[in-house]
Amino acid sequence: MRLGQLARLIQINHVLARHRLDEFIQTLHFFRPLRFLSLLSPYRWRTSEDSPRGERLRLALQDLGPIFVKFGQILSTRRDLIPPDIADELAKLQDKVAPFPAEQALALIKEAFGEELSTTFSEVQTTPLASASIAQVHAAELVTGEQVIIKLVRPGIEKVIRRDIELLYTLAGLAHRYWSEGKRLRPLEIVAEMEKNLIDELDMLREAASASQLQRNFRDSDLLIIPKVYWPLTKPSLLVQQRVYGVPISDIETLKAKGINLEQLASMGVEIFFTQVFKHSFFHADMHPGNIMVDISDPQHPRYIAIDFGIMGTLAPDDQRYLAENFLAFFNHDYRRVAELHIQSGWVPAETRIDEFEAAIRSVCEPIFARPLKEISFGQLLLRLFQTARRFNMEVQPQLVLLQKTLLNIEGLGRQLYPDLDLWQTAKPILEQWMHERLGWQAAWRSLKQEAPLWAETLPTLPRLVHDLVNSTQQARLHQHQDAQDLQKLRVEIKDAGYRMATAVTGASFIIGAAVIKGLDGYGPTMLAGFPVTSWVLGLTGGLLLYFSIGRRVD
Repeated sequence: MRLGQLARLIQINHVLARHRLDEFIQTLHFFRPLRFLSLLSPYRWRTSEDSPRGERLRLALQDLGPIFVKFGQILSTRRDLIPPDIADELAKLQDKVAPFPAEQALALIKEAFGEELSTTFSEVQTTPLASASIAQVHAAELVTGEQVIIKLVRPGIEKVIRRDIELLYTLAGLAHRYWSEGKRLRPLEIVAEMEKNLIDELDMLREAASASQLQRNFRDSDLLIIPKVYWPLTKPSLLVQQRVYGVPISDIETLKAKGINLEQLASMGVEIFFTQVFKHSFFHADMHPGNIMVDISDPQHPRYIAIDFGIMGTLAPDDQRYLAENFLAFFNHDYRRVAELHIQSGWVPAETRIDEFEAAIRSVCEPIFARPLKEISFGQLLLRLFQTARRFNMEVQPQLVLLQKTLLNIEGLGRQLYPDLDLWQTAKPILEQWMHERLGWQAAWRSLKQEAPLWAETLPTLPRLVHDLVNSTQQARLHQHQDAQDLQKLRVEIKDAGYRMATAVTGASFIIGAAVIKGLDGYGPTMLAGFPVTSWVLGLTGGLLLYFSIGRRVD
């Protein structure tokens, strides 16, 4: 761990001490070695614990920066997991983070456009509508009279994010190396996924593109309203979007007073989520209450309004199918199918015994499903399954982290609206319809329609293509026949040349023998007879061997 990262850990400990969160310091393992610093902190001498603990925790997370604010936002929707007083305070992190000065905001807007604001806007309100961890929002009016919002990235926020991400990488690396569960939980990949999402949130052009895509996806639906993007006015650090009006989803009392059917609204939220995930494969992944409003212009047919499209999720087709089948298997209590799908997808090792994994899943789920649905917490179910999966070396899937977080947010929102929400019964028909569309005759018909333009273009040319194919085949056969003839001629030529070589070798041996006789004239009879005979015998033998050898090899 580098010196700067150690300094950041000390700073975090210092902030917790400043807000007198001693109980948190004692429970966090990384801060235990530093807890003596909190005992020596002057804040303990001049700061009391009179403020509520939820408020102190909210202020501490706000002081620590955007990553910690995001963590608080997620916790605020889990009222079944944290005490109500903490949940109420953390809910303020959704859109009530301390804003940066109005003068600085106006200067940033002017810098982005490179001209006087009056050229584009007839009015820009200096008091922000909302202020969050990454950006803040100001209301404005265009010179054309249209009501818009201007979303500004906080100045200097990227440096803060990268500093904390670097610290998280260090802690994740230590966990991966020294923690027994580190390799299975894949902390480095989770931090990488978190880094990508946070950096993406800094790009307003990317957020504008996500909003436009989501708007197209729900163009023919009455479930969700997406504000229009003003592309000519949108910059990398600034987003201009249609201003929409609605009741915050967390304002339950106003929704009740307006006669909104909260059960219907809760079911609509679940339908929107599963439609995004399984039909569009493109989902809003930051659906905390600060980013969702309700259009109550028609109380009998309310509609959701989504804002803040900085974090969007996608799923690969294989992940979609495995998830859909897993959900349906859970709904049908088919735990063996759940076990099989986990092995097929590679989420657990291939050598895992299906019967043992099935029994473990059943032991977790059956006691939960036996209770009334309003008492079932999906968050608790996930935690139990996660603990059980340790026995089978199940790995965390980083590509599903956003989906899991969003599903927990949706459940938290749904239970705030309607505590008796039947999450399973609402989602099951959507999943069954999706599976039917993907695997039934409708999928085959859709595939046929997608391929029809290509077929329409290809069919008229099919006779010519067949004719060309037949010609090509015939030409190939002719070439093959010609090649065979050429090869046979080559073989004959090689054989003839070999025979000529053999004859030459034999003849040369006789000539050499005659020359030897002539050269040895006058020597003894024995020598005179031996050398030429040997020469002729060797030459004749070698020539015959070469002759027959060449014939066999060429053939």
